[in-house]
Amino acid sequence: MNIGSFIYNHQALYGIFEGENVMPASPAIIAEYPTLRDLLDADGVSKLHDTDNLGNPLPCDRITFQPPIPNPRKIICVGMNYPKPYPVDGVAPPNPDNIILFGKERDTLLAHNAALEVPSGEAANSFDYEGEIAAVISKPARHVSVAEAMDHVLGYSAFNDGSVRDWQKHSIYAGKNFAKSGSWGPWITTAEALLPPQDLHLTVTLNGDVVQAAYGREMIFSIAEQIAYISTLFTLQPGDVIATGSPNGTGGSRTPKRFLKPGDTLSVAVSDVMTLTNTIV
Repeated sequence: MNIGSFIYNHQALYGIFEGENVMPASPAIIAEYPTLRDLLDADGVSKLHDTDNLGNPLPCDRITFQPPIPNPRKIICVGMNYPKPYPVDGVAPPNPDNIILFGKERDTLLAHNAALEVPSGEAANSFDYEGEIAAVISKPARHVSVAEAMDHVLGYSAFNDGSVRDWQKHSIYAGKNFAKSGSWGPWITTAEALLPPQDLHLTVTLNGDVVQAAYGREMIFSIAEQIAYISTLFTLQPGDVIATGSPNGTGGSRTPKRFLKPGDTLSVAVSDVMTLTNTIV
């Protein structure tokens, strides 16, 4: 099942995506649970399996996509989670001994089909992409074990962790949080509808050329390990997003470097079930 949020006729809705259409949640469901996060908080996703709780299909070309959960409480990113020469300039550091975390603000992330904005000033000179697989939490997780962790996953989405590399050198938070620099979507595909996460394949294309590609099994720390570790710090809540790391091939790791510029088109695909596409302006 592909679940996501969108705007139609100036109204914020959510529903089930199938092919080129989306079936919105019924007015009664929206009235009781105004956002997809509200539905998750009530453990109500199963309601969307009932066609009586869905409206007539809408063509996707008549809607405006939103991030699948427009209002997540937390967006947690995992750094250095694939073997790669990064930082760049030809020096390959050892794999980290511990999971590396940082956070992103909601204003940083746009939806499928939205135009990412090149930062102003010198920041434009190192505006980079990082394609990732995002895991979305279904129910609260606090002090869960690795064995229990995957029971707390609703599903997966495509994620672009937009980064300004020169700013990262003095502040990870700053480099990762330029407004409208990243994106995720177009929807969340629920876990039961997908291969195991280790078999998911991430592919990133820039203007049609493949620039990143990896399987989930290539992660240094598995998604289960990430969830278990994060849950020792604080409670993961329904709708929280974990961006699980980006493989080699980002613009800053290439020779010569290839950063994003106006007119580019970036696509992040997860296996054959979703593709997140954004232009750069």
